[in-house]
Parts: sequence; structure tokens; C-alpha cells
Amino acid sequence: MSETVSVRRVGIIGVGEIGRAIVTGLCEGAGEPLEVFLSPRGARTAAELSARYDNVRVCAGNQEVVDRSELVIIAVRPRDRHEALAGLRVDDGTIVVNLMAGVGDDELRRILGTGAPLVRAIPLPAVRERDSVTVTCPAHPAVEALFARLGGTLPVGDEAAFNVFSALTGTLTTHFGYLAALTSWAVGHGVPAEVASRYVRGLFQGVGRALGDESRSLQQLAADHETPNGSNERVRTTWFSPANNAALDRVLDDLLADLARPAPQPGDEPEDRPGHAADGEAADGQEKRRPSSRR
Repeated sequence: MSETVSVRRVGIIGVGEIGRAIVTGLCEGAGEPLEVFLSPRGARTAAELSARYDNVRVCAGNQEVVDRSELVIIAVRPRDRHEALAGLRVDDGTIVVNLMAGVGDDELRRILGTGAPLVRAIPLPAVRERDSVTVTCPAHPAVEALFARLGGTLPVGDEAAFNVFSALTGTLTTHFGYLAALTSWAVGHGVPAEVASRYVRGLFQGVGRALGDESRSLQQLAADHETPNGSNERVRTTWFSPANNAALDRVLDDLLADLARPAPQPGDEPEDRPGHAADGEAADGQEKRRPSSRR
């Protein structure tokens, strides 16, 4: 297949939460529907998506996904990569998009034994609503066209920069944990749980909308939401103490170092690599239930 700006046939190997989000975003968005081919891994989710959308079908195996597709998205858990990808024959003209955290292009090319274009990507669950920018590396016109349908792309120049974005993605559930901690604090002071949750959700949904104003820096947004010497400034400056800032830098540095190391080989990895949510698909073919925010 010659490289084109767009593709019409997309395959997904590993249909977990991110795979589900990608299929939903592609099928419910504007534009001519793409043909989507799903692997039987994550069988329950794949069957559900195939029943819901006429342009989605479940293949008998991963090789059929590859053979039918112009662009193949690999979204298996990193520790399942050898089992899921062993023996796959990938034509040099097929575009391969790698969502596996911590698995670089060099290793993936060794596993697949192909000269096909390889692109790493970090789609977030919000691609379901076509409302999330996807980091990619390197830039590729067909991959950019695909993720443009899901909210846009942010190509980066090398895998070192890509790993920085992957580490940042690892902070996502910390935000939800922070909101949960605020809600628990209010409940501890006598506010009913449902009332506290409703207020905290509404409070930060409004803040989230302010992030869409890219004419203001994040520092300016903070300043615009607080009064000098007021309550917001008091909490912010107390919470973001030098010690807490250093602790955040330290955990991100450690995460980045893990992502930059060569991926462990079979038998060497007791647990999933840290990083984004491409590892949300269970090895036994059944979808592993996780919060939809996990990346």
C-alpha cells in the first residue's frame, strides 16, 4: 500500500478500554465511516462493538486483522506483546500504530520483523467524544488524519520527548484521587456524600472549561481564579510547598526513567510497565475492567 493522507480500513489488536474509545469515536463522529477490524482479544468488548456498528467486524485472529487493514493499532498490554504479536506477518506497506507504554519502535520492529512505518501514540479516553489531542511519534500523515477525527494530534520529534508526555499521562488518575479526597473531607464534616460529590464535580467541570482558553497561561489562569491573600492562594501556596514540588518532580523523574529503559523480556516483568492506558486489555481474551480514565 502506498502511503496516503488517509486510510479506509483500520485494525485494532487488543480491544480494551482505549480500543473501545477509539472505535466509538470513529464510528460516532462526522465523515464517511471507516471499516474497522477487531482482534478476538477482548472478545466481549469486540462483540459488543461489532453488534453496535455496522462497519465494525471481529476477525478470527490477529493475522486476519493485519491482512484486512491499511493501518493497525496495537493496544495490548506491554507484558502480553510477545504472546499477542508472535508470528504476525506485517507487510511493509501497512502502517502500525503502537499504543504500548514503554515499548519503543526498535523492539516492536524486532518482534514484527517488518519494515512497515511504526508510529507511537497516546490516545486518551476522551477520544470517545472526539475531544482529546493524541501525542504521536514520529509524525505520519495517515496517523494524523486518523486522530484528527478523534480530536487532533500533537506530533513530537523523538521518543525521548514522547516518553515525557507518557509520564505526564501517568498523573491523570491523581487528579481524580484529589477530587475524591476533597469529597471525603467534606463528608467528614457532615456533608452528605452525594451532595459533596455533586458540588466537587461541578466546581472542577467549570475549571476544566477554562483550560480551553489557550490565550492564558496556566499560571495566569491560577491568578485569575484567586484573590491576593485569599482562600485559593492560601491553599495553593501551602499545598505546593518546596517539599511537595520536589516529591512530584521525583516521582515523574522515576517514571520517565522507567519508560526510557528497554522493555523487559518475557519472564522478567512481574507487573505492567508504568505509563498510559494502552495496557487495559486482559491477556485471557476478556476485557479487564478498569476506570475509563486510565491511560
